[in-house]
Amino acid sequence: MLKMSICLISFFSLILFSLTLLVFGMVFLYYDMIYFIEWEVLSLNTSSIVMTFLFDWMSLLFMSFVLLISSLVILYSKEYMAEDKFINRFISLVLMFVLSMMMLIISPNLISILLGWDGLGLVSYCLVIYFQNIKSFNAGMLTALSNRIGDVALLMAIAWMLNYGSWNYIFYLEFKVNDLSMSIVGGLIMLAAMTKSAQIPFSSWLPAAMAAPTPVSALVHSSTLVTAGVYLLIRFNYLLLDNMLGQFLLLIAGLTMFMSGLGANFEFDLKKIIALSTLSQLGLMMMILSMGYSKLAFFHLLTHAMFKALLFMCAGSIIHNMMNSQDIRSMGGLCLNMPLTSSFFNISNLALCGMPFMAGFYSKDLILEMASFSYINMYIYIIYFFSTGLTVSYSFRLVYYSMVGDFNTMALHPMNDESWLMLKSMMTLVMMSMFSGSLLMWLMFPSPLMISLTIYMKLTTLIVCLIGGFTGYFMSMTSLFFFNKSLYLNKVVSFFMMMWFMPYISTTFIIKMFFKMGGIMKLMDQGWSEYFGSNKLFNSLMTFSQINQVVHHNNVKLYLFSFMIWFFFFFFFFL
Repeated sequence: MLKMSICLISFFSLILFSLTLLVFGMVFLYYDMIYFIEWEVLSLNTSSIVMTFLFDWMSLLFMSFVLLISSLVILYSKEYMAEDKFINRFISLVLMFVLSMMMLIISPNLISILLGWDGLGLVSYCLVIYFQNIKSFNAGMLTALSNRIGDVALLMAIAWMLNYGSWNYIFYLEFKVNDLSMSIVGGLIMLAAMTKSAQIPFSSWLPAAMAAPTPVSALVHSSTLVTAGVYLLIRFNYLLLDNMLGQFLLLIAGLTMFMSGLGANFEFDLKKIIALSTLSQLGLMMMILSMGYSKLAFFHLLTHAMFKALLFMCAGSIIHNMMNSQDIRSMGGLCLNMPLTSSFFNISNLALCGMPFMAGFYSKDLILEMASFSYINMYIYIIYFFSTGLTVSYSFRLVYYSMVGDFNTMALHPMNDESWLMLKSMMTLVMMSMFSGSLLMWLMFPSPLMISLTIYMKLTTLIVCLIGGFTGYFMSMTSLFFFNKSLYLNKVVSFFMMMWFMPYISTTFIIKMFFKMGGIMKLMDQGWSEYFGSNKLFNSLMTFSQINQVVHHNNVKLYLFSFMIWFFFFFFFFL
């Protein structure tokens, strides 16, 4: 009873806070208000420790969305984690996770950002290793160590900010854009954001973090951990404009988007496909952000949060009913056995693909049109549209494997749509996945943007999506025939499935160097260093102790012999 009450209390509290913040966010947006609050925590002689909070429409709207999704995730967890004996601990960890994200969102100060940043890293490690097995421990360690690189970069940025006398970066960004110290701070902040948002070469931890419970994945991949890097760069967006940092981020984000979209087309693990989809969307956000459109990146961040949380919840419901099987090849015909969940799953997939008038359409279409309208080279333009086609391709492939055809496991199965709490959580997000795009667009862009493009460029997005859909369907139909026939194709597929061997590079490749160094040290320890070091010392001490032992036997001959030696010594040197 206590377990249930904690879940419900957390759910109702968070949903209430979410609605309150949404109202405040709309008021702040309408009146263009910003509240900068300083709270003096401690004052000692001339030193004072001040906590600062920044409340504007961006932070309030983002907090509202985070709290809404986390409240629905907690309600969802009540049924999903019902058999867990330690559900109270799980809910506490989720609440700590959300609290860390709140701290990061409202902080205009690098020190308090670090509190939220490290809180996210620590609690995410605890959540990834929640199911205690070898796979979870490995994934947790990879997640923690990858994110520590970003933490160190943030600490170095804090050290560089000492040049300005305060860590409240919001005071200096616009006026010190061309300053060398601020450029270095911008580079370090960008490195921190790349690790947290899993851009190349730090991408391998994101699919590995799927070892966490599915409700955690829904929260992490929609609005908390992976979006923290994007949000931080939105706040620091002045430092990315018209310099090498923005161009470098554009290249890296494009490669990340392309790599993850390609990898998802060859993956068979349901949760990993959705994780790679998140990575692709993060690449898209980073790309448009590096081009200077921070408001568009934030718009896509909010709409993506809704349909991605729904997508993970649907995946969790399917896995729950499939007796913890995640292989999409063992699914099929789910729409017959789980009609409501299948409908929600398809709606979230269509929103992800940018289906007209769904949430994802308003942000993705606008981003692609602004990319067409901007001054970019052909490589970036192709990456934008080709990666969008790959998104539609793996989405259609996922629907084909899970929804079409016959059910591919045992005839006697427990598939049903009777998980009412899970369905209620998903129903709320379905409404948001359909309507949040248009509502946010009316709020954030009150005056319509005029993007003048030729009819061919205007239709490029639609054409690319249709080609991607047909490609996904064709790949699903013919993949088994082609890939089993050719050894070379199998190698290519393994290269794409392994994210260009990035998990190997991040783990075994790095460890191997230290193992080799350890082997060299072992040879030295067992060779010359042992002979001239510890072994030589031991033998010398043994020899001296044996001589000492002979002396202490009180032998008369020895005393006479030593007397003669001393006599000759004095005779030759002192006479």
